[in-house]
Amino acid sequence: MKHEGDAKREGDAKRGSEIKRGTIKEVAARAGVSPATVSRVIGGTYPVAGSTRSRVQRAMRDLDYVVNAYARALVASTSNTVAFVVNDITGAFFAHIAMGVEQQATAEGRLCLVCTTHGDPARELAVINLMREQRAEAVVLVGGAPSTPGYGERMVKLARALDAAGSRLVLAGRPSLGPDVPETVVEYDNEGGAFAMTSYLLSLGHERIVLLGTQPGLSTSDERVRGYERALLSRGLTPDQSLMVPGEFSRESGYEQTLRLIADGVVFTAVYAITDMVAAGVLHALREAGRRVPEDVSVVGNDDIPLAQELYPALTTVHIPHEELGRTAVRLALNRADHPGAQQRTKMGTHVVVRDSAGPAPRPA
Repeated sequence: MKHEGDAKREGDAKRGSEIKRGTIKEVAARAGVSPATVSRVIGGTYPVAGSTRSRVQRAMRDLDYVVNAYARALVASTSNTVAFVVNDITGAFFAHIAMGVEQQATAEGRLCLVCTTHGDPARELAVINLMREQRAEAVVLVGGAPSTPGYGERMVKLARALDAAGSRLVLAGRPSLGPDVPETVVEYDNEGGAFAMTSYLLSLGHERIVLLGTQPGLSTSDERVRGYERALLSRGLTPDQSLMVPGEFSRESGYEQTLRLIADGVVFTAVYAITDMVAAGVLHALREAGRRVPEDVSVVGNDDIPLAQELYPALTTVHIPHEELGRTAVRLALNRADHPGAQQRTKMGTHVVVRDSAGPAPRPA
């Protein structure tokens, strides 16, 4: 026999897990649509015209209508969330892509979750698995992909597992996992940007160009190295391995590696920093060593984060469409019906932004 309190709690739970009768009808009447259309907007699983969706959402706000998220998740194939998985959100490069992801997710009526991996591939795989269990509608991975043994195979399995669960693996700024993998890939022309930047320095007369901050085995770095080497070869120059300096994607690494180059007596007239943050460290080290920029050494970067304009001198760099990258990744993933096929892939352009930190190569003394 149930106590009165138990019955009341069961009744409250039942009422809390259902959409109250009459409420949908009120929303439908105010929006001028059918109750079925309101349900489609709430569920987000059927196509609804944008203007109609806006009217329904406005009516829901006006009537202070709230859908029980748990109840909706029980009947939906996904939880109407987008997961943004990134190494570190404190960096401007990732932060601006995250902004694009969040903006588009909000515009699509989804909640955006941010998950950090701290550069640990095992943690990244664990986060993706967790998001699959939580029925995230899309899992957006940002940044370079490691080429460690087994990583690609595990990612392919996760892509297929997400697809089977009604979700989607989205690769933003990293290469495809291969043909026939259910994925959304939004790349930017990383190699082309590095080729254009190196070619620009070569056109200014520079031949001893340091590429600073490489990370062999990371797709972002490897693509920029290929662009750099291709530009040199196109001018009949053999890439000099001593000028390709590994390091972290950080200001501190750029500073330390530049001072080491100077201390070791390496001859160079230009530094192509693999990211703008690395370039900031390069500029600091050159000032400290009494080298003028760009009169003695030209310095360029990659990414075109807001900091690039604030550096002194203002940094010449490769522009990457950060926010558009994030928006496009979410838009394609959530609107797969408009883009049929297991694989969606698009590549965005990059270009050199000329500012004040690069100039003609100094003439030999």
